[in-house]
Amino acid sequence: MMKKLSEFFARVFERISTQDRINFARHLSLVIRAGLPIYQGLKIIQSQTESKVLGRVLDDLIVDVNNGKFLADGLAKYNYLFGDFFVNIVRVGETSGTLSKNLLYLAEELDRSKVIETKVRSAMVYPLVILCATIAVAGFLTFFVFPKLIPVFANLNVQLPLTTVILLDVLHFLQEYGLWVLGALIAIIIAFRILINGVQGFRYAMDRVILVIPVVSDLSVGVNMANFSRVLALLLKSGIKIVEALDITAATFSNLVYKEVIIAAGEQVRVGAQIGTYLSQHKNLFPPLLSGMV
Repeated sequence: MMKKLSEFFARVFERISTQDRINFARHLSLVIRAGLPIYQGLKIIQSQTESKVLGRVLDDLIVDVNNGKFLADGLAKYNYLFGDFFVNIVRVGETSGTLSKNLLYLAEELDRSKVIETKVRSAMVYPLVILCATIAVAGFLTFFVFPKLIPVFANLNVQLPLTTVILLDVLHFLQEYGLWVLGALIAIIIAFRILINGVQGFRYAMDRVILVIPVVSDLSVGVNMANFSRVLALLLKSGIKIVEALDITAATFSNLVYKEVIIAAGEQVRVGAQIGTYLSQHKNLFPPLLSGMV
């Protein structure tokens, strides 16, 4: 029971940064190209990494590889850290004898993904700054300015507008129970994080909501289209068959709506349909330009 609980919290809270995964793939590729055994390469990488999570994972991988297991099988136990895309590219490389080349492809792909993530975060900086400034100003007014004005309103002995009465009541409530409200907000954020990572139905609903919010939906579609095109191209370049490539591509998506549609596209291709024809039926997810090019 304790082991399962530990694994659950590890899946929810443990993370390996994109840069650490890039370094892992690139360094291991160089080691293999130099002719060193994989387990020795893993030890070299472990001696250089500063990530405690990655260091613990490398401990386990070294033991597995020394016991004769495939590297991909060891990585599969940590797919919540590396992702199915990472694991499958390694697996294809091991079975086809092109592990060094595939790891280098993988590092380049992760590097491109990091660039996109950086652009997305940069685009979100301004709205977040505005939001934080708004909250800060509202907090300052609530706890430092309005308390001095409340006695003035109370001594006016006039009928105040409804909006003013509501504002005064809210301010009074926050002064009395502000810490409780803050605690409740923190608890809600933690519960939301646990639900989004542990409950598929809740996460699916949130992913669908993201795809209907103005502006945010356009940004989400653009990022997912870039991910779909690059990942599928890399898999096909690695020699993976189209149906299997679609299944692996679907596994790389964090958005469950996209994942569901791409898995269904693989099923359609398996029975003889064309990818472009199926994708064109989901214009809100796959723009006509992309389905037409496919």
